[in-house]
Amino acid sequence: MESEAWEEGQVEEALRVRQFENPPSPEDFSTEIEPTNVPAVIHGAVKDWKAFSKWNPFNGGLDYLEEKAGSAVVEAMYSKSAPVFYGNLRSHERVPIPFSTFIASCKLYLQKVNVVSTSTTVTEESSLEPSYSKEVCSTSVDTSDQFYIAQVPILNTESKERCQLEILREDIQMPVFIGMKTLASVNLWMNRTRSRSSTHYDPHHNLLCVVAGSKEVVLWPPSACPFLYPMPIYGEASNHSAVDIENPNLSFHGRAKHSKQYSQKIILHSGDALFIPEGWFHQVDSNELTIAVNFWWKSNMMSSMLEHMDGYYLRRILSRLVDKEMNQMLRNSMVHNFKGTENPAVTREGSEGDHDFDSNHQKEGSKGICGKHGLLQQLEPHALRLLYELLSLVHDTVKASGQDQAVDSNSLKDLSVNSRAEYKQIATDGSCLMENDPVASIFLAVEPLLLHRILLVLVHHFPRSLEALILHMLSPTAAEVLTRKFDGMDQQTTKEQQDEFYQLFYSIFDDQYAAMDSILNGKELFAFQAFRNVLDQYLGVSINKPK
Repeated sequence: MESEAWEEGQVEEALRVRQFENPPSPEDFSTEIEPTNVPAVIHGAVKDWKAFSKWNPFNGGLDYLEEKAGSAVVEAMYSKSAPVFYGNLRSHERVPIPFSTFIASCKLYLQKVNVVSTSTTVTEESSLEPSYSKEVCSTSVDTSDQFYIAQVPILNTESKERCQLEILREDIQMPVFIGMKTLASVNLWMNRTRSRSSTHYDPHHNLLCVVAGSKEVVLWPPSACPFLYPMPIYGEASNHSAVDIENPNLSFHGRAKHSKQYSQKIILHSGDALFIPEGWFHQVDSNELTIAVNFWWKSNMMSSMLEHMDGYYLRRILSRLVDKEMNQMLRNSMVHNFKGTENPAVTREGSEGDHDFDSNHQKEGSKGICGKHGLLQQLEPHALRLLYELLSLVHDTVKASGQDQAVDSNSLKDLSVNSRAEYKQIATDGSCLMENDPVASIFLAVEPLLLHRILLVLVHHFPRSLEALILHMLSPTAAEVLTRKFDGMDQQTTKEQQDEFYQLFYSIFDDQYAAMDSILNGKELFAFQAFRNVLDQYLGVSINKPK
């Protein structure tokens, strides 16, 4: 078995595929392997099977299988896109064929391989990284290469129908280390020439056992789902990726460029088994004349889930993913706003507009920026620069609107119309909430207690600017950051200090409820964008606007 992880730093150590040179005990598997929900390779897991010696196509195995099960009629997967077999029903169909017919085509292929190998003086080991294309089979006269014996049941406890290849059950045995699991099914997988299954995940734990030949498996953890663009949850192929992993169309699947960073690649040889936990995406490439058997069973988590709790589980999971996405959005915002630039509050210091700033804002309160006592005097230079930047943003907005005068609530009322229209558009077209958001940038850059002091200065010296900032200039991102800073303030102050601060903060607004609505509405719009992202990334679902 060989393993590989592209850009290994991206694959968490806890998610690395584990390897076992010998089969573990049932106790070790149930306590150290299965509960971690991380793949594991078990070398030599099926070498004691009768199938391991009897099914080998290169050592009389085809004759044995034909004699044993040739009379069975199996449902083979037929696809014109072979050697790539997609899970989408629009890309393949199930076709009943005699198992003996498929075996005969394998014998014919083996004869051709033997003729080529005996007539070639120099041979090279086959690569498990072929170049797949839809043209391969379109020019082939023998359509057998478009058939794949995929997921043909040997045992199926979830269906009362007779298993097509049940007679092969005596040649295999349930691996001792998976103990007394209640199996959902045991299936046969057999291909004539090289084939690839599309990237997908399974809703069961899976033990993939290679009896003959070899398989290359690329694995992604469930957390990599956003990079793989799962098909819509309401579709019939919802567990499949919509991305061509080898040649992704980045204009449609931009996030797919990161998919390899989170993947791991292993090669399974005959006798090896791979534990693939439920929810792990995997793409499987099979070498020619490869035979495998897989076991599916429900995980303990899924077995213990109560149906009447499904709605609650769904809301909890979505809530957790939305919280995670909101954190990521803020990290992206910080990178976008500060990458390659200094803090905006610093870059503006000493700019050409200083005189206008002083002359306009001294009209607003009893004390100007040069006040000699109180909170304003106590601000250190860095805090003064942040305060200056916030006030300058308000002033510049007023000036751009043609209101070149002292800031008051009446002169800024019209500004909210364009702002609200812009933020509503965000909810309908998915525009980025992060870009060009200087207010959010300042809030992100300041510690909670420092922002606490700056806001108090605004309350006492520049109340109308604060009113304009909160009611008319607060973006969804800024609203989310501000409420997080409020939480940080609360953790570092007493209850009495909190009550005093919020009473002062909201007292400068003519309508305190309007101020709170402005903050909460922005915060909810930010959360809604995160919710949209989650639906798109994990469920393949797009929505246009909040309910």
